[in-house]
Amino acid sequence: MAAHRKLRARSLSGNTVRTAATLALAGAATATAFDGTGHAEPRLTTAQVKTEVDRLYREAEAATEKYNGAREKAGAAQHRLNSLRDETARRQVRLDTARSALGSFAAAQYRDGTIAPSWQLALSSSPDRYLDGAAFAERAGDRQAKQVSRVRAQLREIERLRGAARVEARSVASRQAELKRQKDTVTAKLKQARQLLERLTPPERAKAADGVPAAPARATRSATGGRSAPTPATPARVSSGRTRVPTGRATAPDSRASAAVAYAYRKLGSPYVWGATGPNAFDCSGLIQAAYRSAGISLPRTTYAQINAGRRVSRSQLRPGDLVFFYSGISHVGMYVGNGRMIHAPNPSAPVRVAPIDQMPFAGATRVA
Repeated sequence: MAAHRKLRARSLSGNTVRTAATLALAGAATATAFDGTGHAEPRLTTAQVKTEVDRLYREAEAATEKYNGAREKAGAAQHRLNSLRDETARRQVRLDTARSALGSFAAAQYRDGTIAPSWQLALSSSPDRYLDGAAFAERAGDRQAKQVSRVRAQLREIERLRGAARVEARSVASRQAELKRQKDTVTAKLKQARQLLERLTPPERAKAADGVPAAPARATRSATGGRSAPTPATPARVSSGRTRVPTGRATAPDSRASAAVAYAYRKLGSPYVWGATGPNAFDCSGLIQAAYRSAGISLPRTTYAQINAGRRVSRSQLRPGDLVFFYSGISHVGMYVGNGRMIHAPNPSAPVRVAPIDQMPFAGATRVA
């Protein structure tokens, strides 16, 4: 009995158990807080957010240029595949026609039967007519033999085209997979940047974007996403209706360069949309390509191809219309407009604008006109 009373004395009531559990959880939470894992994420300063956002934008832009290149190559591969399929179809029609002609000839031979030439000569009422007919039949046989040879050649060519089409189809699939990888990279980087900016107040956000208000969220979508790009901001205009020319604007020495610079000025205020080439939204290389396209010059799609599209010039030799490139990976491009300034499409937080060329690490310059 004494043992029984001792055991009951040690048992805990329900309330006591709950209290102990609460204290244990509180202790665990306190320990977690002390080791750092339970702390709320520290609030970054505006400068820290700007630094991180700028890094994410640079990485997104590098991925955008890879996306643009993969998209261009995927399009070319698809075009080659379509051409191969079209050519195969045309040759198949010709092959079917040739096969039909051979089938008709074979059927005619079967219906007429085959008689030895010596017996045909003996039974003929006109040996001379028979000999003439035999010579014609021999020539016809030669033509049929050549036709058979052509059919065989056509079969070999069709098989070659089908093999090439299979190779090109694999190339298209590979390019499309690369396209998806780069698209996923871009969207992930832009999402991270947007989340960081959303942690700031509107004034802080404007400061993080170098004083330029953030563009609407839909302006960060790819131009291939199926949604129309936002209408660009209207540049300042004078009463005559023409775009106002900035004071002290340098004149391009070449008419085509001048036309490209004029196009870039007309697009001031247009939103940045990755993968876009205008007319209402652009990424950095898309703006350059569109500007020179308006001047009658075809440029490659990507920054790392555009830098090799003309003659390299030094920074001291820059003239309006020259292309200026930045960062070691040649991931950003602008158009020089004189007085140490350029027009470029910066990133999703800023529209097409004029900026000094020394705000980013200069990598080189090219003159295409």
